Parts: sequence; structure tokens; C-alpha cells
Amino acid sequence: MNIDQLIQTIALAAIPVLFAITLHEAAHGYVARHFGDMTAWQQGRISLNPIRHIDPLGTILLPILTLWMGGILFGWAKPVPVNVAALRHPKKDMLWVALAGPASNLLMAFGWALIAKIALAFPENYYAVPMANMAEIGININVVLMVLNLLPLPPLDGGRIAISMLPHRQAYQLAKIEPYGMFILILLAVTPVLWWILSPFIGIVYAVIRLIFGL
Repeated sequence: MNIDQLIQTIALAAIPVLFAITLHEAAHGYVARHFGDMTAWQQGRISLNPIRHIDPLGTILLPILTLWMGGILFGWAKPVPVNVAALRHPKKDMLWVALAGPASNLLMAFGWALIAKIALAFPENYYAVPMANMAEIGININVVLMVLNLLPLPPLDGGRIAISMLPHRQAYQLAKIEPYGMFILILLAVTPVLWWILSPFIGIVYAVIRLIFGL
């Protein structure tokens, strides 16, 4: 991808990426507040203002690099703080707090699919092509983030979901992986292994979106 193409793609991707990452984190904070943990609320993290959630590496640099290199478009925001002990039923409620992020990405993927459907219905409109391209990026980033975060690897959401669902002994063993989870993820990301794991599930979600919206 040359520099002109990269700039054009960044312009189209900026809004979908910011929404995908920041709403994911805000959803965690909102559900945590619902179940009794006010930490994220008190720190102003239940917000649609992306500035409150931006991580310079994960929200800006990494998405740009993955766009330039043509790999899987993904990134992260500053994690929303969750005090598990403040939840009314810590083990059970944490499942819903963790699930909120991927669920928000699925809803956003559906929203972008609807925008793509509308744009493609009016091809003569001047804004139809850029809007369809932006919607395609929005679908891609949200599907990838949803599937990636559902991997049962702490500290990803899927790891926290697994910990919530497993019996206490197995949950404790899985939780001990958390300090090394990001290193494992980075190792997988720099090899084809991560794509081998994610691609079947990404394909299933794409197929569902195409079936629902006729794309």
C-alpha cells in the first residue's frame, strides 16, 4: 500500500476504529456499573468520548501499521478498570461484564452492515462509494475484535468469560495465565497461528451478516 492509499484508508478507517475500540471499553464499564462496580463511572470511563479511551499504541499506531501491512486490522484501547470485588456476585457478574465488549462489537458490525446496505442501494449518490468502503472497514474491525476478544485467554474477554463459567479450581488455574496472556497473544500475532485460529470463526460471523443483510 503506497502512502496515498494509506492516507485514504486511514481517513475512512478512523471513525470505525475509534467507535469499535472505545464503545467496546465503555460497554464493559456500563455493565460493571449495572452490577454494582462504580469504578469506571467514577473515573469518567463510561463515555463515548474516544479521548478518554485512546491508547497511543493500541488505538493509533497498531491499527495504522496493520492497515499498511495488509494484515488483520485490530487494536485496543485503555482497559476500563473493573473492581471484581465490588460486583454483587463477582464470579457470575464478571461473565456479563466481559461479554459486554464483544457484544457491542457485534451490534456495531450489524450497524455498519446496515449502512453498507443503504449505501449500495443508492450507487448513483456521490457519497455511496466512500460510505460503503467505510462500512466495510467498520464490519471488518468489529468482527475481528469480537472474535479476537472471545479467545479463552486471560486477560482477553473470552478468558474472563471462561473463568466465570469454569469450576473454581479450573478457573483459578486459568486465571494464573493472565500475567503472560498478552505475551502469548503477541507471539501468536507475529506468526500465522493467530489467523489460523481466528479465520474460521470470522468466516462464520461474516456469513451470518451476509445472510441477514443480503450483502
